[in-house]
Amino acid sequence: MSVFSKKVLRMAGMTLDQLRVFLAVAEHLHFSRAAEELYITQPAVSATIQSLEAQYGVKLFHRIGRRIEITDAGKLLQVETQKILDQVALTERGLRELNDLQRGELNLGCSLTIGNYWLPDKLSKFKQQYPGISVNCTLANAEEICAGTATGTFDLGLVTGDIKASLKSTLEEEVVGSERLLIVVGQSHPWFERAEVSLTEIAKTDWVMREAGSGVQQMLEQALQSWGVNPDELNVTLVLNSSEMVKAVVESGTNAAAIPELMVKKELQLSTLRAIKIIDSQPSSNVCLEIIKPVLKLKHRQRFQTGITKAFEQILT
Repeated sequence: MSVFSKKVLRMAGMTLDQLRVFLAVAEHLHFSRAAEELYITQPAVSATIQSLEAQYGVKLFHRIGRRIEITDAGKLLQVETQKILDQVALTERGLRELNDLQRGELNLGCSLTIGNYWLPDKLSKFKQQYPGISVNCTLANAEEICAGTATGTFDLGLVTGDIKASLKSTLEEEVVGSERLLIVVGQSHPWFERAEVSLTEIAKTDWVMREAGSGVQQMLEQALQSWGVNPDELNVTLVLNSSEMVKAVVESGTNAAAIPELMVKKELQLSTLRAIKIIDSQPSSNVCLEIIKPVLKLKHRQRFQTGITKAFEQILT
């Protein structure tokens, strides 16, 4: 938009209706025909032009007998008015298309495993239905996604793990899936030829862990505590910020790790990793212990939810 257009928009008292009247007169060079086009009276058209001329101290039209001619000031305003009204029309169209889900933007925040393995299928379905919508997806650990959803950085957050108590009043959560953690080892690990180990044995091997704040680490620590095991009792030799890195270390070494099932399907089929069942060997129990957590959809309780956000929520359910 030109400098003149910006000035016109800032001028006190000038309205889009006035500009539409002016443009009709400039195109027809006739007050009555402009009035007919706009379905208003000729005196209303004349009053609008007189008001614009008086307000800015310029003549927009020469009155010559029964006809009018546009002045240089009028020609300048005609060019700029057309630009302004064209831009208004485009903006109105954009808003209508946004409402009809033909265009727009969706900002998602996802914990790493969810974004890499659980979400792509949902995104593909969404893009098939709404090809004009741009989707921006940020991957980070669960704590960062929760914080970003609370501040409005993300329209929706997708995580496993717990939401901090301080954010529960801000964020609304809904279960949209589940994630299973498997205890896995590589071919060099002493457990590789075993189908199961007892709960008492898990503190007798080396472990690779995700960083504090990740959904995977929260899931593992909560599971251990529910089994009566202090997480600090495990011999942790490495802490990494990527489950892919954890998987690679376990595949090539003698560590155990908890890794999302979605990430290791291929490796389990190829037998480069083995999933180990953890058995509670108490006489009264002797059951297989599992680590399953819900996938949570997070959104702000008070922020306005667009039609785009609601459409994506339908894909998740």
